[in-house]
Amino acid sequence: MNKVNYQKELEKIVSENEKRGVVPTLLLHSCCAPCSSWCLEYLTEHFMVTDFYYNPNITDAGEYELREKELMRLIAEQPHRYPVNFLHGDYEPKKFYEAVKGFEDCREGGERCFICYELRLRESAKRAKEGGFDYFTTSLTISPLKNAEKLNEIGEKVGREYGVSFLPSDFKKRGGYLRSTQLSKDYGLYRQNYCGCVFSKRDSKLQ
Repeated sequence: MNKVNYQKELEKIVSENEKRGVVPTLLLHSCCAPCSSWCLEYLTEHFMVTDFYYNPNITDAGEYELREKELMRLIAEQPHRYPVNFLHGDYEPKKFYEAVKGFEDCREGGERCFICYELRLRESAKRAKEGGFDYFTTSLTISPLKNAEKLNEIGEKVGREYGVSFLPSDFKKRGGYLRSTQLSKDYGLYRQNYCGCVFSKRDSKLQ
């Protein structure tokens, strides 16, 4: 079975919308400013983007606020073809702990992470439906450490449940990840060395 090239699927949708002369609305779930940098640079050429910061996996309130402020700063300083709106997500670490109970010792990138993906994507789909957005997607696929196939699979599933279209992506492709690292340097963005949860922080210290 051939693997889906999610970035090509995204580009097909962009091309189809441009042929129709429409600029769709998109809710972009963002995990942090560095990961969002290239996603915003690319997506705002083709969509009216609202950046949604919702990450209950970040289990330190100070870290949560720091990443949110950096994301807001990036949005304010980065030029965009179409203006970017910002949507604050509630800080709900208790939801994360409840969701991953029993999976605390899973390896990074395993089942615990998949549960976390769904937690964030489900809330994004809910907000996208409530806000009447044409699409929703996530910046998480830009990371080489995240499973793009699983993210797209979950995104499509929760999108069907809420009746809103998930925009396929693999933002790391076509030099996207490298561009994000350069943009992070250009804007002096705070870059963390773990995803945000206490378990990834624990594992990062073991390496």
